[in-house]
Amino acid sequence: QVQLVESGGALAQPGGSLRLSCATSGFTFRDYAMSWARQVPGKGLERVSAISTDGSVTLYSDSVKGRFIISRDNNQNTLYLQMDSLKPEDTALYYCAVIGPDGSMRQQFNTPPRARNNWWGQGTQVTVSS
Repeated sequence: QVQLVESGGALAQPGGSLRLSCATSGFTFRDYAMSWARQVPGKGLERVSAISTDGSVTLYSDSVKGRFIISRDNNQNTLYLQMDSLKPEDTALYYCAVIGPDGSMRQQFNTPPRARNNWWGQGTQVTVSS
């Protein structure tokens, strides 16, 4: 059974930092490119970052580029998102999600997801406010 469990979401001040984690099980983590996405109530899902199976290739949306860093630990089957210089517009529910093989990473990243499925976690709330 595929499981993805996010943690690390919290209330942070503008300019502050948070580190999200996503613990995974039920599939061979090292074989899949992974991503982080977010959703604001009333708006669609937005992928903000993706990482290849070995971590050598990373992608970021323009909205977070230069502020967020995605990483992974294939020995611990865990995905991370370091979030710095947080802004109020970063407030959202953050999800980790399996993308698929490395070959599909860029296309999947650039295609707005329509809905979550079993290869997504349940999300962790990030709120940026003073």
